[in-house]
Amino acid sequence: MATSTDQAFVEFERVQKSYDGETLVVKDLNLSLPKGEFLTMLGPSGSGKTTCLMMLAGFETATHGDIRLGGVSINNIPPHKRGIGMVFQNYALFPHMTVAENLSFPLEVRKLGKSEREAKVKRALDMVQMGSFGNRRPSQLSGGQQQRIALARALVFEPELVLMDEPLGALDKQLREHMQFEITRLAHDLGITTVYVTHDQTEALTMSDRVAVFNDGRIQQLAPPDQLYEAPQNSFVAQFIGENNTLIGKVTALSGDRCTVLLDSGEIIDAKPVNVKAVGDRTKVSIRPERVEVNKSRLSPDAHTLKAEVLEFIYMGDIFRTRLRVAGQDNFVIKTRNAPDQVRLTPGSMIEIGWLAEDCRALDA
Repeated sequence: MATSTDQAFVEFERVQKSYDGETLVVKDLNLSLPKGEFLTMLGPSGSGKTTCLMMLAGFETATHGDIRLGGVSINNIPPHKRGIGMVFQNYALFPHMTVAENLSFPLEVRKLGKSEREAKVKRALDMVQMGSFGNRRPSQLSGGQQQRIALARALVFEPELVLMDEPLGALDKQLREHMQFEITRLAHDLGITTVYVTHDQTEALTMSDRVAVFNDGRIQQLAPPDQLYEAPQNSFVAQFIGENNTLIGKVTALSGDRCTVLLDSGEIIDAKPVNVKAVGDRTKVSIRPERVEVNKSRLSPDAHTLKAEVLEFIYMGDIFRTRLRVAGQDNFVIKTRNAPDQVRLTPGSMIEIGWLAEDCRALDA
């Protein structure tokens, strides 16, 4: 067996996956997780995230490369011998068994005695606040309750690694948000290493220690949630994570941590060069909606300003969401706090907006 000497608990080394021998759905993946980390694989459909999870679970085989768990290569170990807990979107509970029997099943497979099984089942049900539901069948439970039982079954044999594939996709918004906190709390309280797959950005940002953003079979960026949002490394990540404004142009000057961009509409702005290499490079400049200021009294003296036309003003309770025409584009969005001194903008009016150059990132075109 191949072993690894570093401290990573889960490792992908140069892993590739092809279903037809030609097209790679996972391309040269290198990824390592320490013990106890909650990592989310986030990306659009077809980006390779679920395939990575299935290779780690053993339901798919890597075409090339090595996958290790605790330093030991698991490429040739069948799924049931990997000791990994799994939670799926469709719960996958046995309908003919009671809740307690569903939880007891993975313990029976591991040849645990009756009294030990009963103690572990009780503990797992208590963990997900379902202690009094042991005698019910899955058909007698709501969707949220079934998902709690599926989670308890994944935890009942105390695995060191739990994999979750879109586990909250079938739940309504309020229950989904509640379960996000429950799962995160349990994972951290029990010190379980968790790999979680979702296409929901909010879920990824809320739950994770780190997020791996997938696109086209590769990790585009791997970082803690705040870094991913505040400092995207390329235009795909900037567009995929949260709401984002994009202005398109060409780099005309580049010096240290500042570059000048001539927008296609003729305006000139300063930005932080993140993914541009030389003068003349085409670029997409990224600015988050909440970094744009409309209140002149709050504008910093060194803020960059542009003229804008108000197209749409939407009251959303805690915030105002305003759509503007900026630099010839009609989809520039700003978000402002609902505060006593915040201006309510009128569609059709011309205003001046501003932001700091460091909040404006020049990315790949």
